[in-house]
Amino acid sequence: MEDREKDRIYSRRVKAGKRTYFLDVKLNKQNDYLISLTESRRVPNGDGLYKEDFNKFQEALNDVISHVKTDLLPDFDFEQYDKPENSEGDFGGNDLSWK
Repeated sequence: MEDREKDRIYSRRVKAGKRTYFLDVKLNKQNDYLISLTESRRVPNGDGLYKEDFNKFQEALNDVISHVKTDLLPDFDFEQYDKPENSEGDFGGNDLSWK
């Protein structure tokens, strides 16, 4: 088994036309959970996710996030990262940006 596969804790696959998206929950070197998004295409042209696939992609993403919140980190206070819509600032030094 490849190293990246053994680090996978939970995974959802979304078939969308000629593309397949993988949403994987992994544990990083700091023992923190992250969600990795990978796109696989049979035909290497065209970009993006089309409107006809939005609902199934959203359902898979919601499921993966719910798995982390409910099953992996049930006692973690995720509300500490909520902020007012018009507020600028950081989250106390935690980098939560998607890369």
